[in-house]
Amino acid sequence: MLELSILGFLAEEPLHGYELKERITALTGHVRPVSDGALYPAITRLVTAGKLDQHTEDGAGAAPRRVLTLTAQGRADLLERLRRPKQAEITDHVRFNTVLAFLRHLPDPAEQRAVLQRRLDFLETPASFFYADGEPVRAERAGDLFRRGMLRVARATGEAERAWLREAIEELTAPGGAGATDAS
Repeated sequence: MLELSILGFLAEEPLHGYELKERITALTGHVRPVSDGALYPAITRLVTAGKLDQHTEDGAGAAPRRVLTLTAQGRADLLERLRRPKQAEITDHVRFNTVLAFLRHLPDPAEQRAVLQRRLDFLETPASFFYADGEPVRAERAGDLFRRGMLRVARATGEAERAWLREAIEELTAPGGAGATDAS
């Protein structure tokens, strides 16, 4: 997901490493913090793979800074990752939000819709944090106050997300795709 975030943010504009880290942290840092020890090796891998270019500019202080830009190969990789997210990127809420943050870069509303439909299909499968006799435990049957709370919040969140997904899929199905694309 770190590489997807790097590619996605650089699809919007060139950034230096610190700016990029700040944006990634704002997107997922409260749940999955981004360390320099993870970010800079990922950047190096993407540069080596030809997906990013870098050049040096004078910094605001005395030190120059490395500015990163997305290459055509990097844009192609970003679009492929968005078209075909891994299953964990559909089922994991934080990972899906990362995909969702950059989905506007896919130029085809049908491709955007297909990703949203995968998430909706996943959310419509009965599930729970807890099971009894192989069946998902509903909030009303949870044994304690705290599990009831977890299940009620998850249900409300799931209902809201499913409602939004249905609306977005319908909007993307309308003629012209309702302007949801950015194609940048």
